[in-house]
Amino acid sequence: MAKSFSKKRYPLIERFVYNGDIGRLFLRVPLGLLMFFHGINHLQHGYGFVEALLLKSRLPGYLSHGILAGELLAPLLIILGIYTRPAALAQGCVMVMAIYLVHSNDLFSLNEHGGYALELQILYLSGSLSVFFLGSGRFSFSKARSQRKQA
Repeated sequence: MAKSFSKKRYPLIERFVYNGDIGRLFLRVPLGLLMFFHGINHLQHGYGFVEALLLKSRLPGYLSHGILAGELLAPLLIILGIYTRPAALAQGCVMVMAIYLVHSNDLFSLNEHGGYALELQILYLSGSLSVFFLGSGRFSFSKARSQRKQA
């Protein structure tokens, strides 16, 4: 029979294991880093194809520059924990547009390994929404800044 942690016996372990701020950090940083690398790839190899997709969908072509905000700036802000909620919302909007413009034919498809064809896009979208609803947590530059202002 497994014993549960007791606050009296293991307070340090208890504080570490049941710490939502560490969970937010472990969600925020990888999500931001992976999307940032994705944005760097678009910056290096171009994202002009997005303008054509937008125009084909009867949307303004200048929205293609939103990739810079949603895949470069927003991930940096998410990693640092500055304006985390608006940045996560921007990243989520970019993912919705990516699914709509590029991957809509794969919405009900499986990949060659039997997994969902849009698993990466859905992970980015759900991760962004999770960060939006959870916020940055204690381990962020915005929390450090706000704590300095209060002191």
